[in-house]
Amino acid sequence: MLHHVPNSLPVHCVTTATRLAAVTSRPNEDQKRIRKKLNPVKMCADLSRTPRNLLVCERSSFLDEKNRLSFQVEQLRFNYKVSLLLPECGSAPSHLESTLNSFSRFYLVKKLPIYELLDKDFLQNAVYQGSVYGLSFGTRIDEDNCVALMPNGRLVLSLDKDSYEMLGFEGRPSRFNHRTCSRFVVPVDLKERSMAPGSPGYRRLLRALSSHLKLQTDFLISHHPGGGASLKALLSRYDWSERRPEVCSRRLSDLVCPDLRSCDPHSLLEWLGAADADVSCENSSSSFLSTLTCPEPTTTLAAALSASVSGLLLPQDVQRLVEQLRCHLQQEQTASWASVTVHGFADGPVSWGDEEHGVLTGGENFYNLLMFQDHTYRLHLATGPQDGCPP
Repeated sequence: MLHHVPNSLPVHCVTTATRLAAVTSRPNEDQKRIRKKLNPVKMCADLSRTPRNLLVCERSSFLDEKNRLSFQVEQLRFNYKVSLLLPECGSAPSHLESTLNSFSRFYLVKKLPIYELLDKDFLQNAVYQGSVYGLSFGTRIDEDNCVALMPNGRLVLSLDKDSYEMLGFEGRPSRFNHRTCSRFVVPVDLKERSMAPGSPGYRRLLRALSSHLKLQTDFLISHHPGGGASLKALLSRYDWSERRPEVCSRRLSDLVCPDLRSCDPHSLLEWLGAADADVSCENSSSSFLSTLTCPEPTTTLAAALSASVSGLLLPQDVQRLVEQLRCHLQQEQTASWASVTVHGFADGPVSWGDEEHGVLTGGENFYNLLMFQDHTYRLHLATGPQDGCPP
């Protein structure tokens, strides 16, 4: 595995540097007075400590029995977008289109009291039977109270200080507190014997959520493999709507493409992002939108397909899409590679596995899978500067 740290300067640091340059262009007597006040030596030192992102790169083969791809896909549990790029393909083949349109439906529950996730029938019919994926919707991880119910039965509450003290249940300070301890995380394993309905721990948590904090939020929820049938009792008590993942696709013409096998990971991800956002990499003198250029050497694709699915997307559906793409690469002689990028929710309280999601900068948690016709693949896993290392 290789770890890469980009050295690009964030916008706020560029602004600071510009301001400092403006200060030093003033007359000498003003410079002395302002420099003493701003201490530019310290400011320059701060500029060198730019936020970092972690990128883990892995090469393997689908034919290698020890490849960890299935496990790694399962570890990013809350996905909101899957982007697909296929070369020499103007429209989605029928089997791929069917797969994209068969991603599991999910549900949006309005103002769900979180204590309802401790309901005995819900635990018995959903949490203990299969995998529940639940995430608070419309909440911001750096400001609001956020909730996640993970498929392994762990309930995670990310709370501000006042809410945590009001809850009165054991937790721990967030790893991402800045200077003062202002956020706390309460992880609870609902499948543990100590949290079985009727146990002292269960009664304490139920009382804390129903009487002390009374936390409620709009909530996205899905279940595998039971779907809506396993959630019927919970949904019937509240205002809910069934949602279908949104599928979009478009044809790209004359797409300038780098040599994917020799391109460095940062340049590759930058190019894939530009293609997904329909941003040109020609860097023409008349363009004020982008100065991106396609890494050399390049080829030009007469046509390419860019497609995406967005919603509360389950890892199991991503796995099915990967298998269909492998079949596509073997059936189509003109398709030498395929790219899949999966984005996690920026405001989810967890990122990879059970790791807490950072709140101070960014919100990155995604991976890109680049597959080739010879069954080899390259996997790029990215996360924010303070999150745990991807698996």
